[in-house]
Amino acid sequence: MATYAAVCAGAAACLTVAGDQGVRRARLMPAGGGAVETRPRWGRERWRPVVGRLRREWLCLPVGLLLAVLGESVLPLVAAVVAIPLVGRRLTAMERRRAKEHKADAVIALCGGIAGELRAGRQPGQALLSAGRATGALGGSEAAVLAAARFGGDVPAELRRAGREPGADGLAGLAACWLVSVDSGAGLAAGLDRLEAALRAERDQREALRAQLAGASSTVVVLALLPVVGLGLGWALGADPLRVLLHTPAGLGCLVLGGLLEAAGLFWAVRIVRAGARS
Repeated sequence: MATYAAVCAGAAACLTVAGDQGVRRARLMPAGGGAVETRPRWGRERWRPVVGRLRREWLCLPVGLLLAVLGESVLPLVAAVVAIPLVGRRLTAMERRRAKEHKADAVIALCGGIAGELRAGRQPGQALLSAGRATGALGGSEAAVLAAARFGGDVPAELRRAGREPGADGLAGLAACWLVSVDSGAGLAAGLDRLEAALRAERDQREALRAQLAGASSTVVVLALLPVVGLGLGWALGADPLRVLLHTPAGLGCLVLGGLLEAAGLFWAVRIVRAGARS
């Protein structure tokens, strides 16, 4: 009887929740028929927005706290607090680089999409509308560019304005092809094919250079981790390297000097890699 009562209570609760959502959906139908927003009450969905707001550079804080507890000193925690903005800047630069590359790939896809639409028999404005929505290469200027294409505005000017965004340099070439085809009647599809080929070649060259520099970048990472390996070897041999580094004058001197040399070495190695990438 108790099990039967529990099952009935659970079924009644489910029907109540479903009925409540049905009433809310029915109330929203006259207002426009939008979907009912369901708010998670428990489980991982409740904490996902909070975790999403936490950036990865804040992981320095628990690492510094752990080292501070193990070494019985506040210095690792202070170093972790100082490292948070530096790591944040590095991660932000990496995210911007990935966004720039993604935008460049979208511009290449836009050129190919417009050329395909033109060969299918569509007008340039219709081709730009279709490919622009599909690829998302126009970014924040998408509304202005598509409006110019739909209502006969200055499409090349809007494309050049959209090309000022990071990674969207190819849109300036698209604007030039568009302007030439309008003024002289040249084939827009042929120009876009050449532009797409040039952008693909530039991307392939950039990826090949990155592959060649991968070994140097790995060497920089290995050199940066050598002090951590040294601390691990010290613990494995039965020593207490954190206590020596954080609680003795000689250890503090070695820590400061080693930190400065580590920073100088990383700066110099990263500068060499970046110089190779620019060349």
